[in-house]
Amino acid sequence: MKRDRHRADQSSADTYYLGMFFLVWFGQVASLVGSSLTNFALGVWVYLRTGSVTEFALISFSTILPVILISPVAGMIVDRWEQRYCMLISDIIAALVTVVIAFLLVFGHLEIWHIYIATAIKSCCDTLQTPAYASAITRLVPEKYLSKANGLIHLGKSVARLLAPMLAGILAATIQIQGVIVIDLVTFIIAVTTLKIAKFPGSKIKDKHLADNLINAISYGWIYIKSRSGLLGLLALVAVTNFSIGFVEVLATPLVLSFASPTTLGIVFSIGGSGMLAGSIAMSVWSNTKRYISRVFCFMLLGGVSIAAAGLKANTALFALCAFLFFFGMPIVYGSIQVIFQKKVSPDIQGRVFALNSTIASSSLPLAFFMAGPLADHLFEPLLLKDGLLASTVGQIIGVGVGRGIGLMFILLGGMNILVILLAYMYQPLKSVETSLPDMY
Repeated sequence: MKRDRHRADQSSADTYYLGMFFLVWFGQVASLVGSSLTNFALGVWVYLRTGSVTEFALISFSTILPVILISPVAGMIVDRWEQRYCMLISDIIAALVTVVIAFLLVFGHLEIWHIYIATAIKSCCDTLQTPAYASAITRLVPEKYLSKANGLIHLGKSVARLLAPMLAGILAATIQIQGVIVIDLVTFIIAVTTLKIAKFPGSKIKDKHLADNLINAISYGWIYIKSRSGLLGLLALVAVTNFSIGFVEVLATPLVLSFASPTTLGIVFSIGGSGMLAGSIAMSVWSNTKRYISRVFCFMLLGGVSIAAAGLKANTALFALCAFLFFFGMPIVYGSIQVIFQKKVSPDIQGRVFALNSTIASSSLPLAFFMAGPLADHLFEPLLLKDGLLASTVGQIIGVGVGRGIGLMFILLGGMNILVILLAYMYQPLKSVETSLPDMY
């Protein structure tokens, strides 16, 4: 009888906190859509105003640098504070930054360097919120629903990626960028309201003394990962593949704009978002499995092939197809990686470990963002102009003219990803990461 009552109470608690998860998830999706609208509109504004791939790339650079610099400290804060408060503070500060950008824009004082600073501050907020959100999942969601929960989180990201490019173009033409920012602020209010309403279960943190010393707290996450070669290998794989993805993130917009209009760019990005939506749904409904690492290898390989194929021809349909396939795999790859870490890392140190994950996985991105613009502007693009050095050789295959040098970069980057993934598959601790390490959930 007592056992049945305990099971009933546990089932009731699980249902309650699943409801809290969905409430928080809804608010975060709304905020993500609003932020994506603003980011897309401002990114296009910067590129069309300057015409410089390098200046456009600096937006990405200012986004990723704070992730690397403050993630370890953010992880310590998440392990010591209530995750809900961390998310609330992040949303409020980000909203205030958006208000400042709106005022500068309305009064005609907005400069490009303002956007870089605003992006960096908002990235700091995201750096605190991301490990807090990931750690909160293990407190709100029973183990059997982890895969579905992570699939839903990526579903929210895919909805933002699907809607933002298309809506931003339409809204910017009708209600101007100022109107887009107002919508962004409304979504921030929704996110803060849902976090205020939501109730999280009691903290699982048992070793608070680990966070008493800043250096020890930061280093503990590294010691934990370093002693588990499979997890370290997984992070190294993500860091290396992210290097090429960083190039793609910067160069995709200039590549598409070399043969299509900004409106078409929005449509292409929305098609990519629909791929991410489909992948997120697949991740959400996929049955639980012990072979999440197999998903990582397969869909990372699909991503590498898609990047290479996107550079073969200046063709909107081809690029849209490759974008769909690439983004279809993203939520499956990163959702599977997240489940592996959530199951293999003790809940009381997940904040530090997840933050360290962000640092390591993102460590290659600043170099990619820094290199992408100059390499495109001063090396690869000149090589494939009509009188370029490669016009009569490579140019005969992939074409010549504006954007073809970036296309060649896509082919090389995709090939590099494929090679790295094949080599990673041969690393036994990574292949067996799910069976060689015990579950800590």
